[in-house]
Amino acid sequence: MTRELYITGIESADALLKRDGTALMIGMLLDQQVPMEWAFTGPYTIRKRLGHLNAKRIAAMNVDEFVAICSEKPAIHRFPKSMATRVHQLCNALTQDHGGKAENVWNDVPDAEELMKRLRNLPGFGEEKAQIFIALLGKRFDVRPRGWQKFAGVFSDKQPRSVADIYSAETLLKVRGFKQVQRALDHDKQDRPIARSKSRAKK
Repeated sequence: MTRELYITGIESADALLKRDGTALMIGMLLDQQVPMEWAFTGPYTIRKRLGHLNAKRIAAMNVDEFVAICSEKPAIHRFPKSMATRVHQLCNALTQDHGGKAENVWNDVPDAEELMKRLRNLPGFGEEKAQIFIALLGKRFDVRPRGWQKFAGVFSDKQPRSVADIYSAETLLKVRGFKQVQRALDHDKQDRPIARSKSRAKK
């Protein structure tokens, strides 16, 4: 069962994310260094320009041609060349290892440990991105292999902290606010002078 999903603010773009696992995975891949809404609208933009979002057909395209399509304004990302190349790499991996469908990454998975392993083997999916994606599948799509909460880490809790927690305009604002606070805290830590130890201060 797919639960409510409200990420892009564009009804048809959110509907694509809900029904197409490849779209969801591409959106997750693009979700870095740009607003979530921009990242997760990327698959919808690609589909409009290509007329499809078939991983096998994308993988078969010349990568430079695909990058050029993704770089047309409005571009799919702040860094369209590098991220479009990464999307092309992801489609190649899905084609070679998962029959060209992102859903095959999780449909027959025996447990969350295996799901984490499969995700980490995909281009662009580091540990945190894989954790968030497991949480997204668990919270919004009821895909909950054994141990999913453990492998989703903090993203499995009830704190609205990631795209996995967005199902309305209100929760979108909550997640955005949480991210802003976290960035401010990180910035504050970087700005603080390094405290001298008491032993060094006495010298």
